[in-house]
Amino acid sequence: MGLITGLCTFLYHLPQIYKWLLKPYYITSFLMTVAFLVVRKAPGLCEHLATQREDRNPCDFDWRELEILMFLSAIVMMKNRRAITLEQHIGNLFLFSKVANVILFFRLDVRLGVLYLALCVAFVMTCKPPLYMGPEYIKYFSDKTIDEELQRDSRVTWIVEFYANWSSDCQSFAPVFAELSLKYNCAGLRFGKVDIGRYGEVSKQYRVSTSPLAKQLPSVILFQGGKELMRRPMVDNKGRAVSWTFNEENIIREFNLNELFQKSKKLNKSRGLKEEEQLSPQPEEATTSGLALKEK
Repeated sequence: MGLITGLCTFLYHLPQIYKWLLKPYYITSFLMTVAFLVVRKAPGLCEHLATQREDRNPCDFDWRELEILMFLSAIVMMKNRRAITLEQHIGNLFLFSKVANVILFFRLDVRLGVLYLALCVAFVMTCKPPLYMGPEYIKYFSDKTIDEELQRDSRVTWIVEFYANWSSDCQSFAPVFAELSLKYNCAGLRFGKVDIGRYGEVSKQYRVSTSPLAKQLPSVILFQGGKELMRRPMVDNKGRAVSWTFNEENIIREFNLNELFQKSKKLNKSRGLKEEEQLSPQPEEATTSGLALKEK
């Protein structure tokens, strides 16, 4: 039953996976993930590799390699329990597969290990995961515009994501935040983002650390009249983020988005009525203008 469910999930996401395969980042990640498998099984190459198997067959995995691969599978399954999107699932698989490949190649041959490690470093330095480019109702702030926008109208509530492009967690959360903006954005409830990896002063001003050890990325903060009302994740006394899962359900529940949206719709209606009153002529003005016409 589990195999059937997994197969159905794969077929459902097949169009999205196909699009990924067209991107250099995912093509390269896939090739690096299966590198050891290819080397160990490739005819004409595997015959020259070292092995610890009793039958001395160099083209099959030995018992230690199987242990490492089984441990890799367990780690990926544990990490994916907290994954939100399919991108995170695939990202965890790629990341820990590369770590396992480094260990396997060093164990097989130091020269192969050094070569594979050098390829991993070059990959990290030159190939970045593709950014989310889907539909959204989000305003992007800079260090010069964020304060002005947040304080422009005290009746407007802002939900702002503090992120960095190099953070894989921020990249995984990007489609979730975009989907929330499509559902809840209105005149009284706005969504914004600021890249604190680029604007370091904003990071200091709003006390969001960009250190990977702090695990504060991404941070989502609720503002009213330029003042912070709440944030997730919360930060403890040591400056480390309290563990929190960034999914759509948690954001809606913690930030009371449904209630905020209903209040914002009332604000929109009241604004519309005020604008109509300002545009429509007052009774006294209408009477005066009517008398003036009669006198003429």
